[in-house]
Order: sequence, then structure tokens, then C-alpha cells
Amino acid sequence: MKAMILAAGFGTRLFPLTIDRTKPAVPFLGKPVVGYVAEYIAGFGIRDVVVNLHHQPQSVMDALGDGSRFGVNIHYSIEEPKILGTAGALDNARDQLDDDTFIVINGKIITDIDIAAAVKAHKESGAAATMVLRPNPHFEKFTVVETSDGCVTGFRELSGSEDPASISPLMFTGIQILEPRVFEWIPRGIYSDIVPVFYRPALEKGEKINAFVTGARWYELSTLRRYLDISLAMSPNGRVITGEGCSIAEGSAVDDSVLWNNITVEPNASVRRAVLGDGVRIAAGEKIADAVV
Repeated sequence: MKAMILAAGFGTRLFPLTIDRTKPAVPFLGKPVVGYVAEYIAGFGIRDVVVNLHHQPQSVMDALGDGSRFGVNIHYSIEEPKILGTAGALDNARDQLDDDTFIVINGKIITDIDIAAAVKAHKESGAAATMVLRPNPHFEKFTVVETSDGCVTGFRELSGSEDPASISPLMFTGIQILEPRVFEWIPRGIYSDIVPVFYRPALEKGEKINAFVTGARWYELSTLRRYLDISLAMSPNGRVITGEGCSIAEGSAVDDSVLWNNITVEPNASVRRAVLGDGVRIAAGEKIADAVV
């Protein structure tokens, strides 16, 4: 079975961390986010992986190489001159994916969802597609996926007036299992997204879309606050995360922060709840708080 990692987006909500790299190439606890995704799917025996690229493509290529470091074999699908969307990306890699069931996964997530269980449920369902879903107990701003009897029935946006005591809505994890016949729905050579061109029309035509619901750990590194909070929550080394070549002077204070590579924090400087990019120097006596530098 093959997989496709979606890594072409602009990473707008992670700006300025994405000035010189795309979101999946941002470092997370010692390796690029997309490296975690590659290792994750390799753990289920998936070796052949397509990665789509558009924004800052070289940053992902530098992060992943040929994939061997992460246990996979990578084929890059370049989208140019324009980005193609979540369905257009599949179309662009159609000749790599249209011969068997395949998995699509966002390149910006950290999770321990059991893909093998999801694939088994998908095969048993006979559905054209399976969406891997999870509860959204905090009513975060994710599209609600409606289900009935184990099948997806529709999509809606959060109204903003949901009762916190009500049953948690379900949200899409960014992992989906697709049969090659989904390509019958996807237009050729143009920008398109998977929900409007496949999922909604397929449901209207009576196509079965399976829902695999899980409570496994799942994190999406889509905003600056999420990036910092999730990094700190998952760090095995306390509340300060440092990359290679970092120098933190005695008398300085660094708390709840992520430091990339080659960072210098001079004496009497203070860094609190901050992300410092490669090569940043915090001068003596300077105070940085709730910021990205």
C-alpha cells in the first residue's frame, strides 16, 4: 500500500517560522514534522510514499531526502506554477496512486492513531473512502463531520453556540484511506479540494464513505500557539527545547521556549514563551516574551 503526504501548503498561520521553509519542514523535537509523519506511516509497513510540494519545496526535500532516514522511499510530486489543492494534489500524482488502495495524510500532524486498524475497517466496509475522525471535546474551530451507523453523512461548520455539555462533535484528523475509484470524481489538471469535488458529491450520489473514529493522541501543528504548546507538552527534557549549537549564558532566564539551532542568549537576557529561529542572538539584558524571533 502507498501513502501520500500533503506538504505543499503555504504555512500562513505559522508565519514567520515559514519564511524560509514550509510547515512540514519546521523542526519539532529534533526532526522536521514531516519526518515524524514519514516514520509514523513506516511503522505500519508502508514504504512507498508520494510527497507533494509547492511552497518552499527545497525545504521539504532537504528535510526528507530520499526518505531512507525515516524508513520510506519517497517520490516527490511538484505542483507548479500554482498549488493544486487537496484533490488536485492527488490528480497530479494519479499515476503513482491509481493502482491500489492508498492512504493520504497531512504533513503537519503528530499522532499515534492505529492506521492498520483503520485500513482493516476500511477494507471490511467496502467503502470508496474512509475518513479517520476523532472527537473535538473543546469545540475547536474544525469542520464538523456528521456520521450515522459508522458512515459519514455530511459536513458543517461549528455554529459557535454549541452546548459544552453536549456530545463532542467529530472532526477530521487529516488521515483518509481511498480507493482508486475516487479519481473518477477528481477533475484533471486544475486546482480542486477533496471535500467539494469528491466527498460531498459522492454522498449525494449515495456512495458509501466509512467513518473510523478514534480517541488516540493527535496534534496538529498549525498555529504558533499550537506549535509552542505541543512542543512543550511532548518534550521529554523539560520546558526549554534547544537545538544544535545553542549557547545560554549564566545569569540569563529561559523558560517555556523553543530554541532552534545556533541560538545565543547573552547574560541577563530573559526569554519566556518564545520560539527563536536559527541563528538568533538575544542581546544582554533584552527581554523577549510571548514572541517569535
